[in-house]
Amino acid sequence: MSLGIVIKGPEGLVLAAESRITLTAQIADKKTIAVNFDNATKLLSFSDPNCAVGVVTYGLAALGLRPAHSFIPEFEKKLKEENEGRLSVKTFADKLSVFFMDQWKSEMPEDYNGPSMTFVVAGYDEGAAYGSIYLIEIPHNEKPQEQHVNDGSFGITWGGQREFVDRLLRGYDGRLKEFLISQDIEIEGLDDFLFNLQMKIPLEAMPLQDCVDLAIFFVRTTIDAQNLTLGIRGCGGHIDVATITRNGLDFVQRKEIVGEDKSKR
Repeated sequence: MSLGIVIKGPEGLVLAAESRITLTAQIADKKTIAVNFDNATKLLSFSDPNCAVGVVTYGLAALGLRPAHSFIPEFEKKLKEENEGRLSVKTFADKLSVFFMDQWKSEMPEDYNGPSMTFVVAGYDEGAAYGSIYLIEIPHNEKPQEQHVNDGSFGITWGGQREFVDRLLRGYDGRLKEFLISQDIEIEGLDDFLFNLQMKIPLEAMPLQDCVDLAIFFVRTTIDAQNLTLGIRGCGGHIDVATITRNGLDFVQRKEIVGEDKSKR
């Protein structure tokens, strides 16, 4: 469920996430139904001294009934007790992974076989020319995996309900190869052919504002497409967007707590 986007460009990082959370509930006859809430926080920010780091989360919505965002005060309290000051993005990702693995073991059944709770950790190390991005998948791949590793290596990390972004960016549905193999269709040389279908995006030349526009485009298109097609509508609500540069994290747009006038959201 859900969709998260992180773009690494030459002027900074862009993080974007929609706000729908989908939980399952049992009704009286023990049938399972999906319940949606459109005000979840899936773009996570942190206080000093780690304010140059942000996290997008997608995949499994909650541990038990608690979304990832609800654990952040406990995580930050733990960091404060350790009193290590500003952490590198890699160290921050390591500590976040350990923390959520502990929560997983405490909240989730041992025989769980569903999707991971995924975190994309993005930020700037002190003195670094460009940002860093790490992918964590709890519980299936808890070791943070760096994305777009080298200086001057820019790219897009996305996940969750990625069908429409896959079609836009890659030019084909991510399930294509699996379908062809199931039909005993030869796929040798397919990667080279599919490469030619990819959306041509010159990230190396894109200002930060264009990266913001691109992230919003992908999330908004997914929400609108789900609203008009048959399938699980796991994306919705407000789109939260933040940028991270050497100066720290700034929200471009962020939902607010409001009263009855929901037009202010």
